[in-house]
Formats: sequence, structure tokens, C-alpha cells
Amino acid sequence: MKFKEVIGQEALKKQLIQTINENRVSHAQLFAGPEGCGNLALALAYAQYICCENKTNDDSCGTCKSCQKYSKLIHPDLHFVFPVVNTKSIAKATSDDYLNEWRKAILENPYISLTQWIDTIASENKQGGIFEKESGEIIRKLSMKTYESDFKVMIIWMPEKMHTVAANKLLKMIEEPPAKTLFLLVSENPGQLLNTILSRTQFVKIPPVELTDMLNALSQKIPDKSRLLEIVRVAGGNYLKAQELVNSEDDDLVFFEYFVKLMRTCFKRDVSELIKLSDELAGLGREKQKKFLTISLRLMRENFTMTASHNSIVYLNDKEFEFSEKFHQFINLNNIYRINEELNSAIFHIEANGNAKIIFLDMSLKMIKLIKQS
Repeated sequence: MKFKEVIGQEALKKQLIQTINENRVSHAQLFAGPEGCGNLALALAYAQYICCENKTNDDSCGTCKSCQKYSKLIHPDLHFVFPVVNTKSIAKATSDDYLNEWRKAILENPYISLTQWIDTIASENKQGGIFEKESGEIIRKLSMKTYESDFKVMIIWMPEKMHTVAANKLLKMIEEPPAKTLFLLVSENPGQLLNTILSRTQFVKIPPVELTDMLNALSQKIPDKSRLLEIVRVAGGNYLKAQELVNSEDDDLVFFEYFVKLMRTCFKRDVSELIKLSDELAGLGREKQKKFLTISLRLMRENFTMTASHNSIVYLNDKEFEFSEKFHQFINLNNIYRINEELNSAIFHIEANGNAKIIFLDMSLKMIKLIKQS
């Protein structure tokens, strides 16, 4: 992947290129940024530039043998680690077991989310992880000599999903890797990483995509300027979110309708209806449940912003804005922190395979009290 294919992040691209040209490449770097910022795309472009045989001042050439192999993610000195799932046929899975699926998914969309990736390789109720066996594979691969390039590159995507035993086994390798070895950890939640991992990496903070860059990237796909502005506004710097809004508005509409129904039912204190709604949400499947809760977090945040800023800075589409005009007055400093805690807690317990019916009902009953705290 070339730098020019990464949406925005121009200042960061120049910074990364400068470190290479000045021979200041840290052997272990953490590309950390929120979903949709392009941290994986940047890591791929950075690795390709390092290994390019005819690099220019601002990008890899795209035509040398190294670039051609990088463009297909098949360079023998480029290695990947990412969350996988164990199945009956693959009891102790590693990234190599899913490498073909990974290459296909990333070539189609380097802004892919963890949810989208797991959905491509497993049923909705599976949880992805980087397991103990993976660390042995990493050490084995990086202990070998390079095949074609000066650098061996190990890209670890979502290292926060690495089990503690696996992470601890890698500490020495990350701290003292073989010569010309480059670790690129690509994370959305660096706070979930072990401190011993964080202390061994150089932090590269990646911000959300600038709105103007997103407008330019999507302008050809969406000729309707008003619709384009609405999508970019709602996406709020998340290019993956913008893609989802372009490609699948129906799912988000369903989740928004669930949110409206849940809030109205909580406001009416209709416990019997909340029980029915909790049962309905429990039947969605774990990944869709998490997406609903994530969308609910966003809507709560935007409603609080509406209250605090008097509607001046909000990322809501027309239907969301119409509902929020009346609802936002119930979201304020007295309850926003507790509401966020309850929604995040629900996401955590869903991820931990908790009973979805109990989780949603418990959250809903607490929301009854919270949205009444004006």
C-alpha cells in the first residue's frame, strides 16, 4: 500500500518518511488511534516504503519487486499477527491458519474493524484472540534471516486482544529483536495493553481523519453534496463509519430505531415492555448487540453535546437530530458519565459471554433512573 492510498494524515506521513530518511527507525512502534483513523493502512504504507527499492521523497515507487509483493501482501519478509478464533477443526489457531482470508479482507478494505474481520472467519458468537501458540510462531519467524529485504516486518493488528501469556513471551523479543527487525503494533485501545509492552514501543498517535480529507475521498462515490456532508458529519473522523454509512444505511437505521424505542420505554418506566425489548435485543447475536451499544454510546454523547453547546457542534443525521431535539434535554452533566459507564459495562459483559437478556434488562432498569436525573 502506498502512502497516497491512505486517507488524509498528511502531516503524519511526512513525519514517518522523515524518520526513515534520517535513519531513525525505532524497532518497535505502536500505531495507536481510534477506529477508522487508518492506523493499519499507515503501517502497511510505512512498511512498504521502508522496503521499497526505488523510494521517492514522498512515497514508495509501487513498481519494484518489493512493492509489487507488498501490494499483494505476499512479501516473504512481511509477517502478520491478528485475532483468530479456535474451531473444532483448528483447536489452537494462529494467524497463519487464516492468512489467505486476512489478505483478501485487507486488500478489499484496510480500514476493516475487528467485528468485520471476525465475522468473515467465524459465527457471530465467536470471540477473537491472539493466543499463546502465536508467540512461538512470531519468535520462530523473526529468528530467521531475511529473504529479500533488509528489514523483517511484523505487523501485529489489535495487540490488545493478545492473551497475557502470549504477550509475556514476546517481551524479550520486542525489547531486543534480531537486527533489522521491525515490530509495528496497530491498536485502537492501547490502554488495554500490558505496561511492559507499552514501555517497549515508540508511541505513534494517529488522529481521526480530517473532515476535508474524508470529503475528498468520498466525493466521487456520493455525488449528492448534501448527503455527502451528512455522512461525513455523522462519521466524525471515522472513515470506516463513513464507509458503513455509504454501503449499509439499513442496519444503522434498525439500531437507531431500537435506541429510540429503548429510551422511550425507559422514560415511560414500562418494565414489562423493557423485558420484551431485552429479549429482542438478546436475539440479535453478540456482534450486533455490541454494535447497537456502540451506536447508543455515540447518540448519548451527541445528545450531551447538544445540551452543552446548544446544538452548535453535533454529528447527527436528519432522523437522529429530529429525535434528539426533544430528547437531549434529558442528557446532561448529572447523568452522562453514569450512562457511559452503564453502556460500556454492557459492552464488556457481552464480550465476556454474559447472559444478554440479563445484561440488557439490568442496563435498561438503570437507564430509567438515569434519564430522569435532569
